[in-house]
Amino acid sequence: MSTENEGTAAPTPPAAPSVPPAPAASTPDLTKAPAAPAAAPADQGYAPAEPGAPAAPAQAPAPAQGAEQTQQLPPAPAAPPAAAPAYGYDQTQAHAQGPAQPPAPAAHTAYGAEAWPPPPPAVPAYGGQGGHGGGAWGAPLTTDGTPPPKPKGKGGMVAAVLVAALLAGGVGGGVGYWAAERNSGGGFGSTTITAGNTPKDLKRDAGSVAGLAANALPSVVTIEASAGDGEGGTGTGFVYDQEGHILTNNHVVASAANGGKLSATFSDGKKYEAEVMGRAQGYDVAVIKLKNPPAGLKPLPLGDSDKVAVGDPTIAIGAPFGLSNTVTTGIVSAKNRPVASGDGSGGKNSYMSALQTDASINPGNSGGPLIDGRGAVIGINSAIQSAGGGGGFGGGGQAGSIGLGFAIPINQAKNVAESLIKTGKPVYPVISVSVDLQAKADGAKISEQGAPANELVDPNGPAGKAGLKPGDIITEFGGKQVDSGPTLISLIWTYKPGDTVKLTYLRGGKPTTVDITLGSRVGDK
Repeated sequence: MSTENEGTAAPTPPAAPSVPPAPAASTPDLTKAPAAPAAAPADQGYAPAEPGAPAAPAQAPAPAQGAEQTQQLPPAPAAPPAAAPAYGYDQTQAHAQGPAQPPAPAAHTAYGAEAWPPPPPAVPAYGGQGGHGGGAWGAPLTTDGTPPPKPKGKGGMVAAVLVAALLAGGVGGGVGYWAAERNSGGGFGSTTITAGNTPKDLKRDAGSVAGLAANALPSVVTIEASAGDGEGGTGTGFVYDQEGHILTNNHVVASAANGGKLSATFSDGKKYEAEVMGRAQGYDVAVIKLKNPPAGLKPLPLGDSDKVAVGDPTIAIGAPFGLSNTVTTGIVSAKNRPVASGDGSGGKNSYMSALQTDASINPGNSGGPLIDGRGAVIGINSAIQSAGGGGGFGGGGQAGSIGLGFAIPINQAKNVAESLIKTGKPVYPVISVSVDLQAKADGAKISEQGAPANELVDPNGPAGKAGLKPGDIITEFGGKQVDSGPTLISLIWTYKPGDTVKLTYLRGGKPTTVDITLGSRVGDK
């Protein structure tokens, strides 16, 4: 903002006029620059007089530009009454409306209306620039009797801001001192306002997300796995017992299973070498063990995934894209969601009847705990659905979360972990049939070709003993609907060998329900 447009400067008055100047015959020529520099902004020079100072005479004009307080000059001859001085019109309005308009002709006679020069006001202006376009109060005159020129450019604006700041500081200091004086004199209460109920230390409830995360994080590790050729990745795991066993996904540690390197880093930054104890590719579950586990390991409590309800709160902890100790929240979006996921290596798929959550899960969250509102683990974060249609954390590149994450139910993962710790091998429940994973049917169709009939349905296996044959379509298992081959596998693997389950199948469009006692298979094929 240019200061040239903030007010019209008044012409420099003569040193000592002997007679009042004659009224101007016409308005000034505004195309010519005034003799004196532009006036300071009207809102940058005024200031209140000090308390207790006598008021200036009602009709006394403002001080002449550059006039010193001690200067005495003979009074000018009396002049007829005239309008207010031209340089005394309301500059505040001029500032708000743009360039100042020229004053009325009668205003030019105002220079001789009072004694010349007019007496100074009783109290000088605080700002040092008057409000009338003159120089600072008490500024010396030049040799020709005119005030020194004011600096051009933005210096005036900066100075005005400084003056305003000093005035504000002075007012604030004065108010503070006045309040202190009133308080010390008695009879007035303290003006200080305090928040008496503010706690000294901010404590978060143990059941809050922050409280649950703080309790769980020391038991969560970031896993780094690498093969002999240097390939590998980052995942997550959590403390399973005090002996140093860590529960995670198979696809997190698969690259280090055969002579690779494996390490686990805790939230405090301490890193430990580890080794694979056992892994189940079909379940996508693995157990690793710290080679030199520290004392005082705190296993995470395990919940009951069968009792989880849709809408329950969830907290996912992991290292998405390598960002360790990341905490995200959501809810259980669905239960018993059949999911087949791959690790991107071209190997066989893993199957799970998953817990679905909208907690943000990304590559690197794999193997981390999904905990409930009590802080208990209800699942192992394992897969996501990407916007491109590819499931899992492999196959389609580094997909990101779109709010469709899947976790292996902890009840299933616990059974697998116990087997891996005891024997190093997984045990799978089976019905001993070959399922056509590509069939377009409203259920899981038993394969009819590709192998001899006794291989498609083992006559001595659970399904063969219950009377099932190639071509039958299984529509229910354990009271849950079956809509595809992967769904059937996912449901079977939620049970343990030896469990008896009701199975419904269609043959020629006719439904039949039978009881099947599950068999077992040791190891991955």
